[in-house]
Amino acid sequence: MIVLSPSMQSFPPAEAIRSSNLDTYSPLNRFSFRKSSPFRNAEECTTTPIIKLGKKSGICDPSLVHVAITLDVDYLRGSIAAVHSILRHSLCPESIFFHFLVSETKLETLVRSTFPQLKFKVYYFDPETVRSLISTSVRQALEQPLNYARNYLADLLEPCVRRVIYLDSDLVVVDDISKLWTTRLQGKTIGAPEYCHANFTKYFTSSFWSDGSYSGTFSGRSPCYFNTGVMVIDLGKWRRFGYTKRIERWMQIQKSGATRIYELGSLPPFLLVFAGHVAPIDHRWNQHGLGGDNVRGSCRDLHPGPVSLLHWSGSGKPWLRLDSKQPCPLDTLWAPYDLYGH
Repeated sequence: MIVLSPSMQSFPPAEAIRSSNLDTYSPLNRFSFRKSSPFRNAEECTTTPIIKLGKKSGICDPSLVHVAITLDVDYLRGSIAAVHSILRHSLCPESIFFHFLVSETKLETLVRSTFPQLKFKVYYFDPETVRSLISTSVRQALEQPLNYARNYLADLLEPCVRRVIYLDSDLVVVDDISKLWTTRLQGKTIGAPEYCHANFTKYFTSSFWSDGSYSGTFSGRSPCYFNTGVMVIDLGKWRRFGYTKRIERWMQIQKSGATRIYELGSLPPFLLVFAGHVAPIDHRWNQHGLGGDNVRGSCRDLHPGPVSLLHWSGSGKPWLRLDSKQPCPLDTLWAPYDLYGH
């Protein structure tokens, strides 16, 4: 185990934790995933040496595509489906390296048994890192500490990893992810699909907008809403400009202030720091909102245009609706990537 900070640690590769460590009372015992078929690089892919997991020389290979996803018990089925979809649609799947962020330390063996050839590393994110900074939200699921782990990617991942694609656990990729990886960030720290037609003011309270010391943060910027579930991040710039501390500062203001400045989970602090400074990515890479609204859930249609990524953001998750025999029409597009069950 490599200690990264008093509250964040990185675990060695999957072989280090044996299946015998899965206690009989563990909630993970209820999961059974089918083994994925192997995915091999096409002939036109650049030959990549076999990566020795746990060796920095492997993770630092410049030919790799780096993808970060959280793993937790409630969304594990979605995370597995997301990984499966990425591998199925990649021309060079052996060149993808996954960085899994966890708060539960017994997930590595499960991932390895499902994807035997997968290149990955698991990083433990201590919930206490952000627990004192999290304020109540419109939906309890948005208050989970692991939702905030993406704020700490620059600290958790090896310094040699200078770019990463961050993906939520409730999506599937239906295109070659290398196309997203090669997105030009135009000097910006993050890239994401922006939605400038959305009512940006609704993401903050009237108290925020009436206080110039808060709302003035957007002075000179043209802020647009963007969904933080799909981002390309320049980790080098993030580290250099200390964006983790900037996000934490806004969370501290929200938590300790006399009035609330936002209501919606981990998104507003990201908007406060980055909105108006985002490299725009084609909307095809985040067809979001398929889970419906954040309170009731509902069936949604696709936005107009081509699709490279389907994202069930919102309260309704496709695996739950499929299991209840009440799926939305678009949930059937998620089902082919589901490896749950025998």
